Amino acid sequence: MANLETEIAGIKMKNPIMVASGTFGYGQEPAELIDLNQLGAIITKTITLKPREGNPPPRIVETASGMLNAIGLQNNGVHDFIKNSFPFLAKFDTPVIANIAGESASEYAEMAKILSREKTVKGIEINISCPNVKKGGVQFGIDPQLTAEVVKAVRQATKLPLITKLTPNVTDITVIAKAAEKAGSDAISLINTLMGMKIDIKNRKSKLGTATGGLSGPAIKPIALRMVWQTAQVIKIPIIGIGGIMTAEDAIEFLIAGASTIQVGTANFVNNETPLKIIQGIGHYLEEHKISLKKIISSFA
Repeated sequence: MANLETEIAGIKMKNPIMVASGTFGYGQEPAELIDLNQLGAIITKTITLKPREGNPPPRIVETASGMLNAIGLQNNGVHDFIKNSFPFLAKFDTPVIANIAGESASEYAEMAKILSREKTVKGIEINISCPNVKKGGVQFGIDPQLTAEVVKAVRQATKLPLITKLTPNVTDITVIAKAAEKAGSDAISLINTLMGMKIDIKNRKSKLGTATGGLSGPAIKPIALRMVWQTAQVIKIPIIGIGGIMTAEDAIEFLIAGASTIQVGTANFVNNETPLKIIQGIGHYLEEHKISLKKIISSFA
């Protein structure tokens, strides 16, 4: 088997495959089906300072080649997470990266301070790209100045590696990526979901509990791939590719386009074993082509 060991922002990983925030919970349920020790890293479901109830149901609806979600960052808050989820995640030899969201730069910073005290946390993913909340979330990710403000605040609050998760719902994602890099982010993850809708034509209302939701799955892959490639041209920090990755071939495309590592998201809802199959598939590809993982990254001709 090819050597798949890698590193992102100082976080050592067995392989380049992470599970994306919001698609793997806090690991308890998937652990009944797969060995979490085989993953490159686990990104937690988004954590907020205080508990959030999330949006009214229905929160998920299938679409052609994908799904819309409007969860609204439902979670029990950071202190509950530390008490009830960390002890379980600490059992595994897989880096845990905490995905955080807030309503202000100071709230993001406070979250980072709290989580920095936990040895289980190896990095922070700053979620400035959730489209399904009324306050915070995507509003910080569509303005480069606000992006910089949040990243700077978190950077000052922690020495942990920082990953900034970007929204595709912008005119030019490279401007936001450069702002995050300049403000102190150690890596960029992209893309989060695209804004979308689905209407029930019988009652002329949304099929979600909200008017809009976040589109994910294979439908967004070509857009995500293009944005990763564009962003790789203008920043020096590593990129984590996300968006419609269902197979090893999908993941390899993102690596060639400029991603250093990969997050698998919506595919986890289809089959929890998908990340492991992708890891295996990348290994076979490297062996077949007699090339190293490092050499295929940003090798697009």
